Amino acid sequence: MFASGNIIIYSIRFVAATFVVATLLFSCKSELPVAEELDPAKTPTQVVDKMVLEQTKNGKVSMRVSAPLMESYSNSEIPYDIFPQGMNVKAYTPEGLLETEISAMEAMHIKGKTSDKWEAYGDVVITNYIKGETIETDTIYWDRTEKRIFTHRYVQLKSPTMYMQGYGLESDELARNAIILKPFDSYSIIKDSAEVLYIDTVNFVGPMLKQKK
Repeated sequence: MFASGNIIIYSIRFVAATFVVATLLFSCKSELPVAEELDPAKTPTQVVDKMVLEQTKNGKVSMRVSAPLMESYSNSEIPYDIFPQGMNVKAYTPEGLLETEISAMEAMHIKGKTSDKWEAYGDVVITNYIKGETIETDTIYWDRTEKRIFTHRYVQLKSPTMYMQGYGLESDELARNAIILKPFDSYSIIKDSAEVLYIDTVNFVGPMLKQKK
């Protein structure tokens, strides 16, 4: 009889305890925040701070890409990298001279099985130091597969002998032969052929000294 009483009391306490726990869980459940479901395609699989990437050819650096932050999205249907804090690209001649530099406030790199494309946005500046030409626009597309850069936006092309502006631009990827497709209000400067028009200050190592006779 004593034993039965104990069993009954235990059962009542157990049921009561279960009821209290269930009540607490139910009341807390309505107060707990529900986490948003993550989309793998929109979640970075890799984050790199202060990224520097170098490409070499014949033992010399041919290209250097640097960025404060890179985020990779490899789970996307078409994998891509973004550079939300800006990007800088430097391209060098086979002799190791800095020829072309591209900088922008934001950039994206999309590399498929048969394509390699870059997009740059915001204060895009492309400088060819050897030619002394600077291209300024807000958007540029760089197709590394076809080795060309282009845009359909407003563009300014500056050099010591000319100023051009217009809409649309096409060039090789090193900005050696940039052409504005729809120019307007542009002009050129005619100078004496004996006058030095441009000096590559980035790669300049000193004046040419006259040889003694």
